[in-house]
Order: sequence, then C-alpha cells, then structure tokens
Amino acid sequence: MSETNTMLTIDGRKVGVAPGSSVAAAIAIAAKAENAAPVTRRSVSGALRGPLCGMGICQECRVTIDGVPHRLACQTVCAADMHVVTGNAAP
Repeated sequence: MSETNTMLTIDGRKVGVAPGSSVAAAIAIAAKAENAAPVTRRSVSGALRGPLCGMGICQECRVTIDGVPHRLACQTVCAADMHVVTGNAAP
C-alpha cells in the first residue's frame, strides 16, 4: 500500500512527509536532508532551540504555522500546503 506524501513548506523549502506526521517530524526530516540539526525557534538570547519532549510540555518546538505564531510543532499534524517558519528563518 502506497500513500501519497503530504507536501508542506518549511522555511521556504518544500518537504514531503507521510500522512499523519507531526510538524516536528517534518522539521527533523528536512534537517536530516540538509545534514543539519532540527531547529524550531530561537531563545531570548538568540540561541537555536529544537524539539525536546515531543509531547507539548517543554514548549521548545514553537513555530509559526500559516502565519500563526507559537504553535507547537510536536502537537500539530502536517496538512497539505501548510507553511511553517522556524527560528532558522525568523528575523
């Protein structure tokens, strides 16, 4: 059984993930493709942060999704044509 990937945009790059994947998983897949660490946000001091707990408690996975800031990437399921902005792209 072959399922079509869900396509979304992360920091301006198209990413395809299995249906039902979280945005945090999509960020990790995109980072692995670039041989980089998954980054979701920047701390107050500007340090890069990434998903930690995977269940919404730590708040480290906050990203902007479709223009709405502070969404939890680990608790959000990817949707077709979703636009995600992480700390890598945020000013």
